[in-house]
Amino acid sequence: MNDGDDMQSAKQEVQEMLVNLPDDSTFEDIQYHLYVLEKVRRGADRLESEGGISQEDAERRMSRWITK
Repeated sequence: MNDGDDMQSAKQEVQEMLVNLPDDSTFEDIQYHLYVLEKVRRGADRLESEGGISQEDAERRMSRWITK
């Protein structure tokens, strides 16, 4: 995972998320945002470890399935 040098700690990320949520957020809202935060974090870690593809390559690959 992360070494803490270039990314916030999980606790810091959650604290920031909670500060930015509306005061009337439900537990369900908080759980959803935690879920999304974790998915984004895992995606970033995977991109760093496995690499990615350019926007142009992604568009070219997707063009086989997307009709205009």
